[in-house]
Amino acid sequence: MPAAKSPRRLCCLLEGQAKAELPRMKVLFLLLLSLLQGLAACGLREEDFRFCGDRNQTQESSAIFQHGPAAISIENTAQALIIKKPFLPSRRNSYYEYRLPTTLGRYRFCIFWFESNRSLQLVYGKQSIPLGGDTASSIPWGQESQKTERTRANIFNVSYIIKGGKNTSLDAKDEYFFNASALSMPVWEQDVQQQLSALDSLIAQPLAAAPGHREQQRLRRTLGELERMLAKVELEGQNQTFGEATVHATVLRVQPSRAPQTLTYAPQREESGEVQGFTVDLPSSLFMVVKDREEVAEHRVLVMDINRQTMFQDENSSYVLGDKVVSISLVDTVVANLSEPVVLTFFHDQLPRNVTPLCVFWQEDASGSSGSWDSSGCTTVTGSSQTQCRCNHLTYFAVLMVSSPDITSVHRNYLSIISYVGCLISALASICTIFFLYFRTKQRDQITSMHIHMNLLAAIFLLDITFLLSEHLAASSSEAICTAGGLFLHFSLLSCLTWMGIEGYNLYRLVIEVFNAYHDHFLLKLCLVGWGLPIFCVVTILLASWTNYGPVSIPIYESIDGRTVNATICWITSPLVHNSVNLGFFSLVFLFNSVMLGAMVREILRQNKKGHKLKHVLALLGLSILLGIPWALIFFSFTSGVFCLVSLYIFTIINSLQGFLIFLWYWTMVLQARKGPDSQSSSDSAKLQPSSS
Repeated sequence: MPAAKSPRRLCCLLEGQAKAELPRMKVLFLLLLSLLQGLAACGLREEDFRFCGDRNQTQESSAIFQHGPAAISIENTAQALIIKKPFLPSRRNSYYEYRLPTTLGRYRFCIFWFESNRSLQLVYGKQSIPLGGDTASSIPWGQESQKTERTRANIFNVSYIIKGGKNTSLDAKDEYFFNASALSMPVWEQDVQQQLSALDSLIAQPLAAAPGHREQQRLRRTLGELERMLAKVELEGQNQTFGEATVHATVLRVQPSRAPQTLTYAPQREESGEVQGFTVDLPSSLFMVVKDREEVAEHRVLVMDINRQTMFQDENSSYVLGDKVVSISLVDTVVANLSEPVVLTFFHDQLPRNVTPLCVFWQEDASGSSGSWDSSGCTTVTGSSQTQCRCNHLTYFAVLMVSSPDITSVHRNYLSIISYVGCLISALASICTIFFLYFRTKQRDQITSMHIHMNLLAAIFLLDITFLLSEHLAASSSEAICTAGGLFLHFSLLSCLTWMGIEGYNLYRLVIEVFNAYHDHFLLKLCLVGWGLPIFCVVTILLASWTNYGPVSIPIYESIDGRTVNATICWITSPLVHNSVNLGFFSLVFLFNSVMLGAMVREILRQNKKGHKLKHVLALLGLSILLGIPWALIFFSFTSGVFCLVSLYIFTIINSLQGFLIFLWYWTMVLQARKGPDSQSSSDSAKLQPSSS
């Protein structure tokens, strides 16, 4: 140790000893410390900054001194006390390590900064260490000691003082930062490049699934440090660009007396991704706002081009165009509600037809742990190969890709009205037809066919009612109610599809098999299949996972203000279950029934009787509805554009009114039969009619 110490450092040494003595000695030492603090003003050398705290040393550890972007930062772990300060470029490829006392316990330590010779001194207990002064302690980066995992630990009884200020106490934490402005330490171009490289390496790493978005917080904190450095960096010219692989930053200097009408900036580098480039147009009113508030020597505009969305991921995992986020800010100024908009233009290839660009900005929540994309204050102007964002504030901007714009809110409202009215009419018509069929059954073969029709109509009735109630059940706060509603809606749909398949089998039995063939308990077997198979499917899906049924949000594009709203219903939450069970089940039914309808068309062509074409056409239309052939229009919903919209309207109208159309078809056939056709025509078309005569 040096022979002579300043009173301040002696004070710190005595504080470290006082922590290790018995409690009865604490009062005496505190009195002595107070006296020594009074002598500090008489010292020959006074520090410009002092940081003190208590550290619990639970194992052998060391002090590490390394380069860092902040003026001074202190980080504590169980393995090491890490102190960072900006190094000269020639020393940034190494760090310094010092052994701390081997005795375990609680130590008082202080860190002193001397502006005159720009040196740091660490006093740890009785040990005094000039940081960075001993070249023998220098270790190149890449040694194994730097690759060991460290356990963070808090520092207690923390206080700091800056020359000319007051002693300030801080809460216990494991890391402390003191920026350059507070310590009058300049920021050089090398410091910015070092911070850019650190940010690039962090972004390149895959995000770990940590609660509270800790990884994203760490990235945004590093980005915030970069912005503070850019605000103070010493520039060689009027404007300067700092670039790495992922993040590019440009500082624009604008003199207040020479502020242009519109400041235009376009990056010079070439890009080959989805976004080929962008331009920024800043209005003159932006600089007038600052001029009215205070006199400034110069304006600094920061433009950051971030080619990775890693630190701007919301809960919906939204996708931005080209993974590009552009930050525009005016140093030390919050800019909002501009009279003239800031114009940010993105140049890109032609976008897919089922995607609409939306200009958004990043809005952090109150805690700063996460955020979301918002379009308030921004207007989107789209073109074939460019998207222009006109916003009245400055922040982080991007172009959000909104999918499924073919169904806008206007069409969604029309389709909803058609669905609700059609399902209500269909449900009432189904009940009426069921009662009518029940009282008109006569012969044994007619009874079987009529009971199949009645079961299909009952399934259609259940499907209509559960669909009408589904959105209301989703609005309830009970998850159990919504799960039950989604399960029953799925059961009704599968029952409807199953009975349509049974209608096809009954048609095969009447046309292909021997007419009037008798089967024991035939109707009972059909009911076991028609209702039992759907029950088995939904129960199996529910037992596989209770979360397979519940509230499902369907995004609907708002064409008026460019937002996306959600329509929520109680349905299947797993897309895999929905696609494999529903589409697979319907595909089998559709193929089988199409073959049966083809057999019926062949039967009509074989008869080829003149004067009965209308009856045959009506029979085919009714059979198509019974067999669910119009349901095949759902496959056209996977297309895009006007064709998709038209197919959705036709699908909604026909299938929401399925019960009512069966009702009309049946009564039409009854009226045709009452006209008294000749015996030949009656026998020829007996297989085509619903056995109503």
